[in-house]
Parts: sequence; C-alpha cells; structure tokens
Amino acid sequence: MAACSFRRSIASQLSKVLDLPPESLIKSISAVPVSKKGCVADFQLSIASLTEDSSRDCLAQDLNLQAQKLAARLKCDSVVSEISAGPGTVNFTINRELLAKSVLQQVLKDGSEYGVKSELFSRVPRQKAVIEFSSPNIAKKFHIGHLRSTIVGNFIANLKVALGHEVVRMNYLGDWGLQFGLLGVGFQRFGNKEKLQSSPLQHLFEVYVEINKAAEDENTKKLAQDFFKKLEEHDEQTLSLWKQFRDFSIEEYTRIYKRLGVHFDEYSGESFYQEKSQEVLKMLEDKGLLQRTIKGTGVVDLSEKKDLSSFATVVRSDGTSLYITRQVNQDLAAAIDRMEKHSCDAMIYVVNKSQRNHFQHLFQILKLMGYDWAERCQHVSFGLVQGMRTRRGEVIFLEDVLNELRSRVLQNMAATKTTKETEEPRETAEKVGLAALIIQDFRGLLSSDYQFSWDRALQSRGDTGTFLQYTHARLHSLEQMHGNEQITDVNGACLQEPDAISILQHLLRYDEVLYRSSRDLQPKHIVSYLLTLSHLAAVAHKTLPVKGSAPELAQARLCLFQAARSVLANGMKLLGITPVTRM
Repeated sequence: MAACSFRRSIASQLSKVLDLPPESLIKSISAVPVSKKGCVADFQLSIASLTEDSSRDCLAQDLNLQAQKLAARLKCDSVVSEISAGPGTVNFTINRELLAKSVLQQVLKDGSEYGVKSELFSRVPRQKAVIEFSSPNIAKKFHIGHLRSTIVGNFIANLKVALGHEVVRMNYLGDWGLQFGLLGVGFQRFGNKEKLQSSPLQHLFEVYVEINKAAEDENTKKLAQDFFKKLEEHDEQTLSLWKQFRDFSIEEYTRIYKRLGVHFDEYSGESFYQEKSQEVLKMLEDKGLLQRTIKGTGVVDLSEKKDLSSFATVVRSDGTSLYITRQVNQDLAAAIDRMEKHSCDAMIYVVNKSQRNHFQHLFQILKLMGYDWAERCQHVSFGLVQGMRTRRGEVIFLEDVLNELRSRVLQNMAATKTTKETEEPRETAEKVGLAALIIQDFRGLLSSDYQFSWDRALQSRGDTGTFLQYTHARLHSLEQMHGNEQITDVNGACLQEPDAISILQHLLRYDEVLYRSSRDLQPKHIVSYLLTLSHLAAVAHKTLPVKGSAPELAQARLCLFQAARSVLANGMKLLGITPVTRM
C-alpha cells in the first residue's frame, strides 16, 4: 500500500546513512497524526526507537541533537520533498502530487483490503483462533449483561478474519446446573406448552419468577434436586424437556444475533462437559495435583512454595462443582476438548473482568497439567455498562434496548429536515441505533466501566456512531449525485488544499491503526481514527465543493471523498456496524 512504499523509500535512504538494514528501520517510521494546528509532515522517525538505551540514558537534548545531525545528512528525492528535525524526531514530507495520486489509487484499488495488506502484517503468521464470546444462560431472555461480550467478541473475530486468520466463533452456553432443576419443577407446576411454543423465553422467565417465590421451601428444593439428578442420569422425559428449553433458547438468540449482525460457527455449553469434567478430576488426581482440605473440598495448589497460599477450588465437599457462573473443571474439560478438536494457535475468552481470577487459575492449572498451549490462552476482559434505562425504567433485556434505540432514531429522523426518504426506515434506524450503541461502548478502554447515555449516543454531531453513519450516507449520496462510477486517474495537483492534504495524511495512517488494534485487541484505536476521518470529511465537504468545479478538479475531489467513504465503511464493518447509504 502507499504508506508501505513511502516507509520503504525513507528506510532505504536511512539505511545507507545509518548502516542498518531497511527492515529494522520500517517499524520506527510512523505516519504523523493530523493536527488541528495546521500542516504537519507525513512521516517521522523516532530517534529514541533507534537507540536501545535511549529510554533511560539519553537526555531529551541529546535526542534532539542526534535528530538534527541525522536530518542534515539526509537528502530530498523524488519521493521526499522536505526533511526537518523535530523534538527527538526526523520528519519527512512526501511530494504532494505523489502523495495524492498514490494514496487514492491504493485505496480504490485495494477496496475492502486497504490497510490489511500492509507489510506491517507481513511478519505476523496466519493463525487459527477459537474465540468464545456472548455465552448467555439458556431459558432466560437475552440479558443486557451479555451485550458487551457479544459485540467485543464479534469485533475481535472480524478483525482477525480481515487480517487473514482462521477464526472459530464459539458460543459457550450456560445450559447446566441446579437452576434447571428449579426451572423444570416450575414448568411442571406453571408451564404451558402453547406459550412455550409461541414466546419461549418470555414464558420461561415468567415460570422462573413464579417458582423462585417458592425456592426456599424445603419440598421445592428437594423436587428441584431430584429433577436435576434425573437430568444428570439422562432420564428421557426430563432430558427431552431440557432439550426443548435449550433449542428454543438458541432459536430466539439467533434472531437477536441477526439484529446485531453477529453469527456463530459453533454452539457449545456446560452440558457437553459433564462426563469430561469428571475425567479431568481424575487426571488432576492421577497427576497428584488435587488435594483435599480438612473440610473435604478438592483444591489445586497454585502457590510457588506449595503452601496453599494461592489455590483454586474445583470440587465442593459434597462432590458438586463449585462455581455457579464458571466452573473450573468444566472449563478445563472444554479447553482440552477445543484444543484437541481445533488444534488452534490461540484461544480467546471474551468475559467480563469479574472473572479475571477464574481465568488466571484456569490457565495455571492447564500449565500444571502439562499443557504448554495454556500460554496461548487469553482472557479479554471488559467492564460494566451502567445507566441503561428505557423510558419505562431500568432495562435488563437486550431486545428492549434495541427496540428503544430504533424508536428514538426513527423519531429523530422524522424530526430532521435533512433526512432523505429511505425505503426501509425501520431497517435504517436499526443500523444507526446499533452504530450508536457500539461506538459509545468502544470509545474507551474495554476494561473500564462506562455510563451509557441515550442522548449522547444518538447525537448526529460529535463523536458518535450516529455521526459516522450520517457521514457515510452523506458521502454516498455525493457519489450518486455525480454518477457513482469508479475513478481511476486523478491529477494530484488538484488536491493541494490543506483540507485535502489532511484527509490524505489520515488515510496514510490506517494500516498503523489496524496494527495497533490487532496487537492489543482494543477497538478504541479504530473508533478514534474513524471519528477523526468523519470530522475531516465533514470539513472538506464544505470547503472543497465538487459541484460547480472544473471537471478535472471535480473528479479529483470526488475521488478523495470516495476514498474517505471506502475506508470509513471498512472500519465500521470491522467494528460490527453496517454502513447506511441514506439517512
């Protein structure tokens, strides 16, 4: 891509002066972020990144002096038109006509692959990753608490696929445990087969509320335990009812996932690992890793000194698994099974940060069991969303949030004079609402909790998903207005205004932003990039008119806007947003 050829050209000149291989210099040359203060260089070389001991020993003035000396030894050529020293950096400005021509040709030629073909990724081996995300509890309506895992996992999967990796999207359902004994008893008392057919999760929710009122009653407890025991013993009738709960749940979840634009390759669940988790306990025992405490609880000692100062409990004294949410021995069995089945290079768990200790223990135990691949397991954690209330009050179900978003967007569209007539207003509103939700969620560090605000999310100006959709729709209608054909030849001399240069410079940086997100799996880098791109495009839309300009100038500007819209659409899709074309 254009950025790569520019980096290579700069590295090649530097390599002769510094007597270092160009490959080792490329990583130290980065595109300069666009500045509100006006024109900046296109690339910079950080002197600190060249000297290994710089971080500690080199003073800022030494780095500045080194930068000045190096800049003085370098010469401009057909690619670089200006070289200057900055604070600890050498700055390179690319020939302006070449910049415009190269960037636009590259963006339009690569299309959806722009940025991902960059040589920044050339040394990253293609891998296979199993990504576990979403993981709701069956027989319950889709709770808002599972939203972040769903959209974060989807983003990570999208990014990995775009970069050429093989991905298995896995949904590990909470589909086992004593609560199903209680629900089974509840259904026998309050259940209705017709209601189960017509709105399964709503009906099961109502049944659960009713039976919970009697949950403390000794007789109910005994019946629930008996029901679950039958389930564990594979009693045909009991298993058939549980299977209905599970199948109806997956059916309804699939419908909600469709609204979110999410799909899965595999549905797994705790129920798959009942027998295997017993095998894991035996393996732990055989390896001498399972210890019994005085109370009879089964633990694995994780301490370095083997003094039980750190341990994980895997079995209660009554022999049942310990965790209500994540059960160590089931997760051990699931991890071993996945690795045997998929032979993957990475196993990623997208689960909230309250489970951090659980996953640390899980990976430690796998290592103690002799599974070296435990080092390739990763927990991507995230914080909580607070303040999600609909007009009717506190919300707990995702569908209520999606419906509320859609109705608020429809309301805003109806009240806005600039709204274009759309063939499918509900569908458009759904996509805009989802963009608002995703961008508000992805703007900060995933591990942070954040306060959700409807008004802020739905603003059509400012740093919101609504603004991204509005910008995309606006650029799309500009293309349609001017014939919508693919432009192949551009006169770079027509794009020398500061607002045009800012967009070109920003497009140069896209591969670096993707690279950064691929390293730390944080979507915020891409979100920040797309918001800046949209703001730059909004300014240029006013200052660089296509209509009424001379043909060659109009064509060059139209090409610039086409490139901006193409990269905006690519980035939005990675985040899990479907760009709208009218709004």
